[in-house]
Amino acid sequence: MRWTLPNTLTALRLLAAPGVAVLFLYFSRPLADWFALLLFISAAVTDWFDGYIARTWALESKLGAMLDPIADKAMVLIALMVIVGYSSMSPWLVLPATMILFREVFVSGMREFLGSVAGTLKVTRLAKWKTTFQMVAIAVLFAQGVFEHYLAVSIEGLNTETVSAILNRESADLHGLLWKQQGMVYAGHLGLTLLWIAALLTLITGWDYFNKALPHLKDGK
Repeated sequence: MRWTLPNTLTALRLLAAPGVAVLFLYFSRPLADWFALLLFISAAVTDWFDGYIARTWALESKLGAMLDPIADKAMVLIALMVIVGYSSMSPWLVLPATMILFREVFVSGMREFLGSVAGTLKVTRLAKWKTTFQMVAIAVLFAQGVFEHYLAVSIEGLNTETVSAILNRESADLHGLLWKQQGMVYAGHLGLTLLWIAALLTLITGWDYFNKALPHLKDGK
């Protein structure tokens, strides 16, 4: 095994995946949301850099080829688990998250079963787009959490009538409630839209992998 720079970046990304969840155990919100957002974005950026460096500097290796998809899946699935766990369990969030989780488990199981012929399930360009949409959607949803909790902090101590008047633009917004609410709403809508696109791409690529695996799943006569 060669511990090259790309492999080191991939290993760090793999370690960052559970780190996103651990942050919520030791920090209160919205600080945990901020740290999770920054850690997730940093790890996602290394996903592009390690591949680029490996190809440009001819540092591709079997270790990197093995760790890279594992790190990507760990990042996405653990982050989704955290987001769903701290959400209101809206079906608009839970359903695409479930679709993504199911596909990743299903494809990983197929690859394990196929063993030596698992190379037939090579990562496609569409699958790379799927991963990109997943990561951007998760980053935006973490940002929504930041807006949501700053809004909650700003509202604390204000009576319902005052909050309603500010949000309805009937009173001066001295607490910055409007931009925090708008940030929360826009980030939420954008994050869910991107997550649904990622979920659809997830199902399409999963079906593509299943069709490619079918010839190897037939019983011999």
